[in-house]
Amino acid sequence: MAEQDPKQPEIEPREAETESPEAQVETAEEAGVADAAEAAPESAEEPSLEEEVSRLQDDLAAARDAALRAQADAQNVKRRAEQDVEKARKFALERFAGELLPVVDNLERALESAAGDDEAIKPIAEGVELTLKSFLDALGKQNIEMVDPAGEPFDPNLHQAMSMVENSEVEPNTVIAVMQKGYTLNGRLIRPAMVMVSKGG
Repeated sequence: MAEQDPKQPEIEPREAETESPEAQVETAEEAGVADAAEAAPESAEEPSLEEEVSRLQDDLAAARDAALRAQADAQNVKRRAEQDVEKARKFALERFAGELLPVVDNLERALESAAGDDEAIKPIAEGVELTLKSFLDALGKQNIEMVDPAGEPFDPNLHQAMSMVENSEVEPNTVIAVMQKGYTLNGRLIRPAMVMVSKGG
């Protein structure tokens, strides 16, 4: 039997392979990330179809309400503008009419002075009467109406009492004389009638 060669090198036992510290750190980090991902809460759930429909219905109702409000505001603005234009049209002649009224007063006084049997001034009186009638017709076409309240109850909205006189023949607060006639423009007073009013004895 041959003897073992004493010069043959001995085979040392191989140590178990171990990972480097760097590799161990990377592995731990990956494991930690995986664990964190698993432990992280799931993202918020998307709204259900019913919730989405409800939200859209609310938005639609709000938009419809805003549109109705805008339409109502536009109609109010239009209505106010029309009213302002109508008022301006109705009362644009107020100042001009006020300047014409003294002319009417003078014509009436001239006609009263010309009353009588004097044939010499009769043609003049007729001319004044025609002029006065033309004036009143022109005023009437512009909705300027005369206020002549003789014999009517006193109305502070249309009449201005210049004096009060005892008169047992009529009811108290009755207009017994008109010293100056009043006028209205489209129903609005532009000059009150100056009157004498009765009072109880």
